Amino acid sequence: MKRFIIVEDQTVVREMLAELLSSAEGFQCVGTCGDGHEAIELCASTKPDVAVLDINLPGLHGVDLLKRLKRTQPDLRVLIFSGYESPALIREVIAAGALGFVEKTAGYLEFKKGLDAVGNGQTYYGPAVTALLKSVVENPETSKTPDFITDREREILKLVAESHSTKEIALKLKISPKTVDNHRTNMMRKLHLHDVASLTRHAIDIGLVIRRSER
Repeated sequence: MKRFIIVEDQTVVREMLAELLSSAEGFQCVGTCGDGHEAIELCASTKPDVAVLDINLPGLHGVDLLKRLKRTQPDLRVLIFSGYESPALIREVIAAGALGFVEKTAGYLEFKKGLDAVGNGQTYYGPAVTALLKSVVENPETSKTPDFITDREREILKLVAESHSTKEIALKLKISPKTVDNHRTNMMRKLHLHDVASLTRHAIDIGLVIRRSER
């Protein structure tokens, strides 16, 4: 019996998946939540075999959550189930240790195939993700993201892309405006970008934020 958790910020999707999988042979849902920080506590208390993770989560972005979970529970098998996919994002989650990635547009049966495979320690990718993987292989440079961006820099990048001002970011993260400016300058240097618009486009490319038309 594989024990799994679902980390999904959309309550309806989270509850529907838990309900649909309640009768699935060989699987037992031991918890659900909709926040990245809550997911860390949930994993620590339930010790699941498999974690189903969305990418765009409040509290802690899905990629950062994946990295933290794999550090504390290296045997945890992770399936990404997201409405957003891009070559850069796929590269990140694979590098961080996810065994599978199924796009939400693929539907429940495709999701179940992915869960079965990942639960057995195999890799699995949905149709759209498989197509993007080909792009990653053929054009590796276009899908690269710097591995040396820190968790704090990623937090600030997300907030910058969401149009928060320096003062707002400082208040939200409880740091000084100067520290925010320093992190933004460091990110621009690392990413070879020169303005906020470019940072925003990069945040969209790696799945930190979603285009308004995709919401």
